[in-house]
Amino acid sequence: MSNGHPAIEAQATFLYTQDLDATTPFYSETLGLELAYEQKSARFYYVGPSSFIGICFARPGRYVEPKGVVYTFLTPDVDGWYEYLRSRGATPLGPPKLGQSAYTFFIQDPNGYLLEFQKFVDPAWPGPKTSAS
Repeated sequence: MSNGHPAIEAQATFLYTQDLDATTPFYSETLGLELAYEQKSARFYYVGPSSFIGICFARPGRYVEPKGVVYTFLTPDVDGWYEYLRSRGATPLGPPKLGQSAYTFFIQDPNGYLLEFQKFVDPAWPGPKTSAS
């Protein structure tokens, strides 16, 4: 980037759990995300070519409540994800709905984190930058 700061090559979001082994099947099997890297207390999954979600064991005193956190997967196929998750035994919190600027549905992970699958329908949404952007 030419805005004066060092490059950012990727993005990772961390969600915390008291039971790593009970939580990670939701991400690997239910969501079908590919495991990128595994540590003793964390597992990182690819969400896109340069974005990751890290599921981390919450050490005592460092547990972050899921209240207020929404992790959003931007996808061109909201209906496809809805059907995919239902076919894997997951229960979304309702069917996809069209809002003012997005088409979306929600599901909760085993720890109560709210996950959203969303497609912006507002033509003003710029979308992801490409290497040519």
